[in-house]
Amino acid sequence: MDATNALGEFLRARRALIRPEEAGIRRGGGLRRVPGLRREEVAMLAGISADYYLRLEQGRDRNPSLQVLEALADVLDLDAPATAHLIGLTQARPSQARRPGRAGDSGRASRKPEPVPPGILQLIEGWPSNPAYVENRFTDVLAANPLATALSPNHSPGVNLIRAILLDESERELRRDWEDLTEAGIAALRANVGPDVDDPRLVELVGELSVRSERFRRLWGRHDVRPKQARVMRLRHPKVGDLELQSNKLAINGTDGLVLKVFHAEPGSRDAELLAILGSLTATGESPDLTGSDEHQAVDEQ
Repeated sequence: MDATNALGEFLRARRALIRPEEAGIRRGGGLRRVPGLRREEVAMLAGISADYYLRLEQGRDRNPSLQVLEALADVLDLDAPATAHLIGLTQARPSQARRPGRAGDSGRASRKPEPVPPGILQLIEGWPSNPAYVENRFTDVLAANPLATALSPNHSPGVNLIRAILLDESERELRRDWEDLTEAGIAALRANVGPDVDDPRLVELVGELSVRSERFRRLWGRHDVRPKQARVMRLRHPKVGDLELQSNKLAINGTDGLVLKVFHAEPGSRDAELLAILGSLTATGESPDLTGSDEHQAVDEQ
């Protein structure tokens, strides 16, 4: 990941996804050396010079006007979150050492995670029927109640969820919609970090996953940006069978991007009954049989 030219990297990735005919450009008889739009085609459609667009991609001009950015967003067919991300990449931001709440931060990826507010910890512990956990913007789990860890041991403090879902085979067996989940999760990770692409925690995570997961490498390279939305979590749990739970996220005010994730089943449904059974097993101390592989052990040790 080229943290020094995030704008250019984003522009290159997104223009590669636009087919010429989608942009109203007729293909000529010759071979095209790029999978999507050429630089000069993007410039023409956006109403700027080819030389100026080249400077943007090469990082030689990092302060385009809002009008230029909106024109590029239109050419690249960006939706509202992706357009906001594009604009954010051009905004000046404080250095790692000067960010609020990071005094004395050495810049290492291993800095201490932000604490979860005590009131939130009390809240999730008081939900015996609703799985809930807290994660930061990098999907590091910071707190979880027993029913959340009964759904998956990877809903546990110290685990990075996107890493676990991509690398832990038990997660792929658990998640019936693994393909959709990983695609949405990677796009949400980019939305969460925004222009903060040089954060040491993100650099560490992206570096590892780019080496170990071809799927992550391919999807991260697309530069998709989609904030995580409420969704249905489809599981195949080894203790209670197939489950469908509603998943909602709640931003925790006064924190650096901490999110409370809460799951629930439709009242009176078969899913609610199965979730109650899982809760009973958890309360009696019977551990769900979602066995920890070597990979899962490695995740927990991070």
